[in-house]
Amino acid sequence: MPIANIRGVHINYRILGQQGPWVALSPGGRRDLGGVVPLAEQVAAAGYRVLLHDRRNCGASDVVIAGDESEYEIWADDLYALLSQLNALPASVGGSSSGCRLSLLFALRHPEAVRALLLWRVTGGPFAAQRLAHNYYGQFIEAAQQGGMPAVCETEFFRERIASNPTNRDRLLGMDPQHFISVMAHWREYFLRDANLPVIGASAEALGSITVPTCVIPGNDRTHPRHVGENASRLLPNSELHILMPQDVEDDVATAGWDEKQGEIASTFIDFLHRVSVASPV
Repeated sequence: MPIANIRGVHINYRILGQQGPWVALSPGGRRDLGGVVPLAEQVAAAGYRVLLHDRRNCGASDVVIAGDESEYEIWADDLYALLSQLNALPASVGGSSSGCRLSLLFALRHPEAVRALLLWRVTGGPFAAQRLAHNYYGQFIEAAQQGGMPAVCETEFFRERIASNPTNRDRLLGMDPQHFISVMAHWREYFLRDANLPVIGASAEALGSITVPTCVIPGNDRTHPRHVGENASRLLPNSELHILMPQDVEDDVATAGWDEKQGEIASTFIDFLHRVSVASPV
């Protein structure tokens, strides 16, 4: 797959489809781009060019633990720079969970560059904020405190980053542990601070300022409660809501049933994109 130099960081990406309007999709968690390939293939087959990428610190892209803003704001600016480099703006932007958060921040930071939003499994609430703050940052802070950067490299997540991109080992081992801990703690604070916002990463006022057409498919677990997606859809002024999983479950993260819903998710988004493109041709 091609590699782009985006703001000094090597970003692994893939494009599906040969022609048509651009769509950028991002997976949830810190998953690599493979997490959205099945959906992207269906969207591309419907006549769109779909950009997938490994966000910095994910997949086969570079690990760079630095930045004064939240990690999801950094991701949003990276995606904007990558789409710009590919002459792919404006684009419809979407994602699941952390990819949804990236998409919302993309729309807030670069409103002129987004044509529509595709949001599924929206994240919000105190439980999600606490859980993700530890999963994304706290556990690695603890590893660095206990064993320095060699211990960080031995965590499952960073072992995978090194296996996917061997240059990440030297990059990690060359970091000052205190700098690593400081940045990770700074990024963690954004999650903890946002625990009582409608969604992690955006206030009600911010959501109300996003006027592009938006399609929301809520989740159904404790990290992605259905009511969070429903409320986000109400706050987004040009949004439509599609409930595919009507029953909430008590799992921290529910995966059961979502694979079987891939076709329905794809058809929902494709129909939405078609209606948006007919209403607002470019």
